[in-house]
Amino acid sequence: ATPFWKTKTLEEMNSEEWESLCAGCGACCIQKLEDARTGRLYVTDVVCRLLDTKRCFCRDYADRTTRVKACVRLTPEMVRSVSWLPSLCAYRRLAEGRRLPWWHPLVCGDPQAVHHSGASVRGRVVSESSVPSEQLGHHILGALI
Repeated sequence: ATPFWKTKTLEEMNSEEWESLCAGCGACCIQKLEDARTGRLYVTDVVCRLLDTKRCFCRDYADRTTRVKACVRLTPEMVRSVSWLPSLCAYRRLAEGRRLPWWHPLVCGDPQAVHHSGASVRGRVVSESSVPSEQLGHHILGALI
């Protein structure tokens, strides 16, 4: 049988299918800074305080948008309109008509492949809990294009 992500649009997916698209890379939880003057976005090596940096999963996924005001709940419409989603993100890739990468758990069956491939933030980020907000600018890695 053909996998659901190859036959359904993002809008046609049920909630279980939609949630299974998340590979658990943690990249969407990276803190971004916007230059108020230019509107340009910059990525940092700092992640949301709710992200378990070892497992790359949210510690309170169900209540994340209540606990973290800046957290967004992705929708098909949003996926198609925001520029900050990582290029490896399954939601973005499918919205752009691209395939899921080989390391995606739905493709290879291994939820650890995303980490072993180097596609996750595991081992490369720090929690915002350990970075004073006034020092966030010191953690900029680069600008989003």
